[in-house]
Amino acid sequence: MHEISLCESTIEIIQKQAQQHGVKRVTGVWLEVGALSCVEEHSLRFCFDVVCRGTVAEGSQLHIIQKPAQAWCWDCSSEVEITQHEAQCPKCQGFSLRVDSGDTLQIKELEVE
Repeated sequence: MHEISLCESTIEIIQKQAQQHGVKRVTGVWLEVGALSCVEEHSLRFCFDVVCRGTVAEGSQLHIIQKPAQAWCWDCSSEVEITQHEAQCPKCQGFSLRVDSGDTLQIKELEVE
């Protein structure tokens, strides 16, 4: 379960940003999760609540934005969206895909008081 370490890193970033900007409380966090990031949403939410305890983000609302992955199909020369590893091209059903994005987790927005 790598979600706990991802949440710990996320809270570290949030804490640093809050301190730099004089923020007393973070009320909302928007995370963009790539389709290929191997992050389980339920686990992410649970871990986020746990690691927020005693921080400026305690009690904040977690918003998860799912982002599809982008890949290049060598068979039909198309850029396509995929949602899982080892996917077929949705246009030609080929398996010759080069994955270009979709394995990241990023903080997109913070709501603060």
